Amino acid sequence: MTAFPAVLFDEAHSEAWTIRREVAESMNPAHPDDNSYAEAAGALRRLGHTVRAHTEGPITPAVLDGCDVFVVAHPSAGRWERTTGVGSPVFSAEEIDALEAYVAGGGGLIVLAEHEQEKYGSNLGELLARFGVTVEHTTVQDPGNCHNTVATWVLGVPTAQAVTAQAVTGPGGVAQDLLAEVGRACFYRAGTLGAPAEASVLFTTSGAADPAGAPLVAAVRRGRGRVVVLADSDLFGDDSIRDYDHEKLWGNLVTWAARVPEASGAARASRPEVAEEFGRLKAAVERLRPLQAKDGSVTGDHDEAVACISEIVDGVARLAPHFPHDAEYLDAVMKDFRAWVAAGLGKPDFLDSLNLFHPDAQRIDGLEHLVVFPMYTQNGNPDRNVEAVWIRVVWPDWLAELEAGGYDNPMFVPITFVDFTSGYDTNSAVLFPETVVVRQTPPRFTWGGIFCDREAARFRRVSEAAAATLKLELPPDAARLLASQDLAQDTFVLWDLVHDRTHSHGDLPFDPFMIKQRMPYWLYSLEELRCDLTAYGEAVKLEAAGVPHARYVQYAILFDRLFRFPITGERVRNYDGLGGQLLFAYLHRQGIVRWTDNRLTIDWSRVADGVADLRGEVEKLYRDGIDRSKRAHWLAAHELVATYVEPDPASVWKQGVQALPAEQKAMVDAVLPDEFPLSMFYEALRRKLTEVVESTRGIRA
Repeated sequence: MTAFPAVLFDEAHSEAWTIRREVAESMNPAHPDDNSYAEAAGALRRLGHTVRAHTEGPITPAVLDGCDVFVVAHPSAGRWERTTGVGSPVFSAEEIDALEAYVAGGGGLIVLAEHEQEKYGSNLGELLARFGVTVEHTTVQDPGNCHNTVATWVLGVPTAQAVTAQAVTGPGGVAQDLLAEVGRACFYRAGTLGAPAEASVLFTTSGAADPAGAPLVAAVRRGRGRVVVLADSDLFGDDSIRDYDHEKLWGNLVTWAARVPEASGAARASRPEVAEEFGRLKAAVERLRPLQAKDGSVTGDHDEAVACISEIVDGVARLAPHFPHDAEYLDAVMKDFRAWVAAGLGKPDFLDSLNLFHPDAQRIDGLEHLVVFPMYTQNGNPDRNVEAVWIRVVWPDWLAELEAGGYDNPMFVPITFVDFTSGYDTNSAVLFPETVVVRQTPPRFTWGGIFCDREAARFRRVSEAAAATLKLELPPDAARLLASQDLAQDTFVLWDLVHDRTHSHGDLPFDPFMIKQRMPYWLYSLEELRCDLTAYGEAVKLEAAGVPHARYVQYAILFDRLFRFPITGERVRNYDGLGGQLLFAYLHRQGIVRWTDNRLTIDWSRVADGVADLRGEVEKLYRDGIDRSKRAHWLAAHELVATYVEPDPASVWKQGVQALPAEQKAMVDAVLPDEFPLSMFYEALRRKLTEVVESTRGIRA
C-alpha cells in the first residue's frame, strides 16, 4: 500500500479499450483514439497513481494483490468491437469470486459498460449482480439534451444525491463529493443502470430522455471496498476525455474507489537493540529533568545530577556506533556534558557540539540521527532541559529534485520522530539549533528540522473532525489526504520546503524574522500567511507541471489555515490563528466559502483564484511598505486585516492614528492581547473541537 493508488487495467478479457497506445494503433489503425485509454491512464499518472495493464491470464487473488483499483472497460466479442484479442469476454466463476472477495477486502472496482450491453457476449451482468447493479439493454436517446445534435450522445444530469446527506462517506464519517468540480458529462451511446437503494447515483438521463431519469453512473460500497459502474465507456476514451468535465470525473471516481490507505507513516524503531539502549538513555534524561532550573542549571541534588549525566554520557557512548555519521558530533556532546559537570553544573554550554551537528549536510532519505542537547522545545517545554531525540530524515528523490531545480532551501531538513523525551511530548514539531543552550549565539544557523510526521498527524485529526462537524463534503483526493499518513507527510514536506524559503524572497519592507522584534503581532500574522499563500500559488504551478503532491499541498494549506490554526492556542497575540481567520473571512466575503444551513460548502473551482487575490493584496501591502514609515506600515497592515476580520470594539488601533500614542513602544503596548477576536463561527467551532485539538499534544504518526 503506497500513498498513491495502484490501478490495474484489465486487458485480458477481449476488452475494447487499452491503456497502451501502440496496442490501440494496432487494434484500430485508422482511428486509435476510439480504442485508447492512454490519455485516461496519463491523467491518473499525473495525479500520482501508478497504472499498468493486466495483459494475460485469469484474474486471481495473486493478480489483484497490491492493486488498489481494478478497471474493467467494455469486454466484447470481436464480432461487435475491435478488441485486444486476448482472452474471452466471459469471466469465469472463479474470477468473479476473486473480484467479489477483492472488493469485500477493501479493493476498488471500476466497470465501464455499454449500450445494448447484452449483445456483446460478455457476462458483466453476472459480475455486477454480486454488487446489486444491473445494466439495462437499451440505448438512451435525448435530442433535446445532447452533444453536437446527436440524440444518442446524451448529456447526463448530475444528481443532488452526490452532494447531500447521502453522499458516499469515508473514514471517520467524512462525506465525499464525487462530483467536486464536475458539472457536465456526455455519455456517447449509453445504456442505463439499475442500482441498489444504498447506491449513490451520480448522473441520470434527463426528464425528457428515453428512458427518462435513469441512472448512468452509480457508486456502491460493498464490505470494505467500493464499486463504480458507468453505462458508457466512450466518455474516458482518448477522443472524449477532454470533453466537458470528463477528466475530473475520471480522477474523482478512481480516487474514491481506491483502497483506503492503512494507517502507516510512523518512523518506527526498526533496530530493537538501538531502541532498548535509547530507552535507557531516556530514563536517565527524565531523572535529570526535575533537578534542572529554567535556564538548564542544576539546582536539585548535585550528586544525583552527576550520576544521571554519567548515565547519559555512557548511553551516548553505547549508541554512537549505531550512528557512525554523527561520530564527531556525539564525541563533542560527551565532552560538553563532562565540561558541564567540571564547571559545577551551572548554565550548560553545548556550543562546541552544536557547531559539529550538521544534518543539512546529510539529507539522505531514511538516515537517522541521535540528538542530545540541553534545549527548550518551541511550542512545548520553555525550560532548558536536556532532551534526547531519535530522528529520521525524510528526503525522497522527488523532493531532492524539486529542491535542486528551483526551490533551493539548503537549511531545510524534514524529519520524523523515532523516539523522544518528554520535552517533545508536547505540541512542538520543530528541532531548531537556536533552542540549544550555548555560551554565545553562532554567527549563523545552517539548518532547521521540521517534524513532518507530527504536522501531518495533527492536521489529519483536526481536519477530519472539522469536516465532519461542519458537514463539509470533500473531493475524493482531499478525503484520501486525510486518510493517508504517508501522503500527508509527503505533502507537508513539500509545503514546508516552499513556505520556509519564502521568508527571504519577495518585496520585504522589514526583517521577515520579525518575531524577535517589537511589533504588533498582526505583522507576523501577515508574514506567515504571505508565505502560505505563496506556497499555495507555487503548488498550483507545480500541479500543472505534473508534481502530484502539489494538489495535496493546496488542500493542506487551506484546511490547516481554516480549521486548525484559528482554534489552536491561547488568544493572546495568536498570529497563526489570525492568519487563518483572515483567509476564511476573505474567502467567505468572496462567496468561495459559505456557511449556510449549518453546513460549510466550498466552491473548489474558485479557491485558487481567491487565494491568489488575497496574496495580491498582501504583496501590495509589502511593496507599498518599502516606501512607508514603520508607523504608517503598521497602520496599513491593521487596516488590511480589519477590512475582513473585525477588530475588538475596544481597539484603540481601530480608531485610527489620531487615537494612538506617538511613541512607538506605546503604540505596541496599545495592541490588545486579542486585537482580532474569533468570530461567532470560530467560537462555536472551537467549543466543539477543543478536545480534538488537545488530543494532538505529543501526537505520534
